[in-house]
Amino acid sequence: MKINVFLPCKKKSSRVENKNKRRFANINYGLLNIKINQLIKCKSIDNIYLSTNDIEIINFIKKLNNKKIKIHIRDDKTLSTNKTTTQQLINHAGEIIKDGHILWTHVTSPFLTSKVYEKIIRKYKAIINKNFDSLMTVNEVKGFIWNKTKPINYNRKEIKWPKTQDTGGLFKVNSGVFLTSREMYIYKKDRIGKKPFFYNLSRFEGIDIDELEDFYFAEYIFKNNLNKKI
Repeated sequence: MKINVFLPCKKKSSRVENKNKRRFANINYGLLNIKINQLIKCKSIDNIYLSTNDIEIINFIKKLNNKKIKIHIRDDKTLSTNKTTTQQLINHAGEIIKDGHILWTHVTSPFLTSKVYEKIIRKYKAIINKNFDSLMTVNEVKGFIWNKTKPINYNRKEIKWPKTQDTGGLFKVNSGVFLTSREMYIYKKDRIGKKPFFYNLSRFEGIDIDELEDFYFAEYIFKNNLNKKI
């Protein structure tokens, strides 16, 4: 089974300036550097399609001189603005990757190591075409989760305040991995199918850097190796 990574990495970030390439935990080209090396080390990954419009990122990646990496220079006007939709990127991924299965991931998940990717791919190979047509990583949500009028993950008629570990049944998509066949991208125009398998990550593994607070929080954990101490 051929596994191709789609790694989107645009130049500008609206919430965290230069998020993909700014120094992180004393590492130059921070999140990008960490992620590309995690993906290279993963033996189950055949190709890494880096889609970017950033010449600095392109020059950095070229210096690695790794045959796994395929650089695609994306269009500035249609695929690299704040108005670019996820659907446009889904269509783009299906166009530049011509075969196999597509593992969509982000540099903003620094705690998804090569070993975690190996486990995810191994699980995908075991479940695909066996009641599931895709896989995505999630974090199970526990605690007292309400909408505007009532709780949605426990029943107050049964017990008003259950133990938090007895709540659950909800899953937050953490955008760490979306994995399905290339055909799903072409014919269904999606990065998951109708029956995705929920791969539950640990709290650290599922960290996604979206805001500046996330960046500093993840940097502290990474720098102090806390994800491996707990």
